[in-house]
Amino acid sequence: MMRASCLAMAMLVLMASCADAAIIDWQAELQRCRVLRQNVAPLLQGGEGISAVGRSNRSVRRCIWIQRIAVRKKIPGAEVW
Repeated sequence: MMRASCLAMAMLVLMASCADAAIIDWQAELQRCRVLRQNVAPLLQGGEGISAVGRSNRSVRRCIWIQRIAVRKKIPGAEVW
C-alpha cells in the first residue's frame, strides 16, 4: 500500500511539472508573431507561399500554430495569417 501511494505521489509531481511547462503567455507569443510576420511579409509579397516560408523556418511554423490556436480560443489580438 505504501509503495503504491509513493508511486502515485511521484506521478502527480511529474504531471504537475509538465502542466506548468505547457502554460503559454499568449500576448507575448502573439507579439513575437507580429514581429516575425513583418519580417516575412517581403517574402510573401515576392511570391513565396506561406507554406514554403513555413517549411523553411521553425519559428514561422510555430507562429502559424500559435495563431491558429489563439483564433480558436478567441484570444484577444489573434489574427489569421
